Amino acid sequence: MKITSKELEQVAAAEALRFDLYSGIHKALRAMMADTLLALGRMDPGDEAEVTQVTERVLQLLGFCGSHLSHENAYVHPAIEARAPGGSERIAHEHEEHEEHIAELSRHVAQLQLAPAAGRSAAAQTLYCELALFIAGNFQHMHVEETAHNAVLWARYTDAELAAVHDALVGSMPPDEMMQAARWMVPFMNAPERALMLADLRAKAPPPAFAAVLDLVRPHLSAREWDKLAQALELPAEPAW
Repeated sequence: MKITSKELEQVAAAEALRFDLYSGIHKALRAMMADTLLALGRMDPGDEAEVTQVTERVLQLLGFCGSHLSHENAYVHPAIEARAPGGSERIAHEHEEHEEHIAELSRHVAQLQLAPAAGRSAAAQTLYCELALFIAGNFQHMHVEETAHNAVLWARYTDAELAAVHDALVGSMPPDEMMQAARWMVPFMNAPERALMLADLRAKAPPPAFAAVLDLVRPHLSAREWDKLAQALELPAEPAW
């Protein structure tokens, strides 16, 4: 299926915000990717502890990316295909390429971890360059999803239907993956998005889970960002010591 220019224009011209399956998680992915790449670029290949720490972060990113692909394949693409057959074909093919690239990057991580001291600099540079290419491709890929895929979804689904797809996807995630997503999603949203997401979480999750997310993300928010969030959610005032 070919997505028409008219559908893309409707996305660009939409005055009212529609339910966006991609926006939040893509902000999380962009932030995590950028942060990991920067850490890898500044890593001292002669420091074994630093190499261990940074390569573990790369593996965490690759695992998160792999899970994200699986979730989209299981929930978002079937929704597109149900009402626009062929609409997810291009991105589905790119998902297969991303899975291959993730496997290749995992091999580069292993090579760096096992490299003798004299060979670590070269192995680190190879991993850095390959990860940068992977991220560049993902940034372009996510843009297509946020424009072309949203054009298809918004033309064929109500916001309530899209929210149901989102809730089913989120409900399939194990708790540790949910916390990882929150760690990278909440701090890198804008203030209204952050408040809306956490208000929705508070309405659907047990209080201890909601409190755990607040505790997790607070260190990654500025004082002003936290104050805005606390005000929006009407959180209890903290005691002044």
